[in-house]
Amino acid sequence: MQKTMEITPENVRSVLTKHLLTDGYDMVLDLENSEGPYLLDAKSGRKYLDFFTFFASNPLGMNHPRLAGDDEFINKLGRVAINKPSNSDIYTEDMAEFMESFDRVGIPDYMPYSFFISGGALAVENAMKVAFDWKVQKNFQKGYREEKGHKVLHFEKAFHGRSGYTLSVTNTLPDKVKYFPKFDWPRVISPAMTYPATKEHIRETIELEKMAISQAERYFEIYKDDIACILIEPIQGEGGDRHFRPEFHQALRDLADEHEALLIYDEVQTGVGMTGKFWAHEHFVKPDILAFGKKAQVCGILAGHRVDEVETNCFHVSSRINSTWGGNLVDMVRFGKILDVIEEEDLVSNAEKVGSYLQTRLEAMAEENEYFSNPRGKGLFCAIDLPDTHSRDTVVKNCQKNGLMILPCGDRTVRFRPPLTIQNEHIDEGLEILHKAYKKGLSECPVAG
Repeated sequence: MQKTMEITPENVRSVLTKHLLTDGYDMVLDLENSEGPYLLDAKSGRKYLDFFTFFASNPLGMNHPRLAGDDEFINKLGRVAINKPSNSDIYTEDMAEFMESFDRVGIPDYMPYSFFISGGALAVENAMKVAFDWKVQKNFQKGYREEKGHKVLHFEKAFHGRSGYTLSVTNTLPDKVKYFPKFDWPRVISPAMTYPATKEHIRETIELEKMAISQAERYFEIYKDDIACILIEPIQGEGGDRHFRPEFHQALRDLADEHEALLIYDEVQTGVGMTGKFWAHEHFVKPDILAFGKKAQVCGILAGHRVDEVETNCFHVSSRINSTWGGNLVDMVRFGKILDVIEEEDLVSNAEKVGSYLQTRLEAMAEENEYFSNPRGKGLFCAIDLPDTHSRDTVVKNCQKNGLMILPCGDRTVRFRPPLTIQNEHIDEGLEILHKAYKKGLSECPVAG
């Protein structure tokens, strides 16, 4: 049966609305003509500066010439896409080429184990499964006869996904988890820093850290031998771009070691160069497991040697963790090429350099404008606050009206997620739009009165 309706930019929304909730952005993305840090609306012809990057998942911007201009790579991508092998059990040269690039550019030498799957939530979920398996067997070694080791110590204002296990550790907006069954796992306050890092702000944060560690210690006492892992985003993204001091990360590392729990870092959003290092944990401590996704295109986990304290861990027993596809080969091939570009163009260093410029500009905006506050960031992973949700949402909406795609997070935060290829002139362009949106918002928000 042939297609009878011609799809045009003008009717895309109406076609999709028949079967989907289409309350997203009022644009139709022109995949072919969008370029670099700019998205082109196929319907209006309008160009948007992209500080959104598909929820921080587009590492190079649109149609990077090393990908879009490489006919050999395009042909390879098409060839691989014709079939979809089950990568867990059927191996290809293409998968091995990807692994070589990932190993060379992105896999730390202290994390030799890997597992691939489609979806960031499922990456986090499998990280937890590795921890449960490890902890239960640890307890068997201690003499337990029944399974024990099924709890996850996690934090307030966290987003780890919407799958079965991750629903129990996600607690940003109620609509994301309400009415779905969840486990009653121990939850600890998350002692994020407030900026600038004045003595008073540091003192307040240290007090919160003490409270958080005290809560965690109490949970380890209450649920003796039952907490398998400590799970945290090294920088909480959706919860409001919340940064933790290095001392707090070290305290979590010490807790995990002391209480025989695995330290899991959810790097689905912070990974692949955004913070000025390939992995955000490189700023802090080494986790036992990290979950990755988004910019990696394919999702999964990396794990270190601590899992080898149990000989029959998930990486040594066939099919203990698995999926039909074992990730997606097309995503692997694309990410392999992206890794080569990141390496050859030194884009992690670019994120550090341009990110420093962005942070300096945000600090100046907070100094010069009454209602901007708490400027913060690592690399390009930056944010700034407004007084409340309404004023923040008004500014974000005005940014989009004026050609800047940018995201909110938390209760009152504007977050920056530009591609790794971004340059200072794009930062200047985006911040000019943000400042105009802020000025316009002053006349529209109650806080201005």
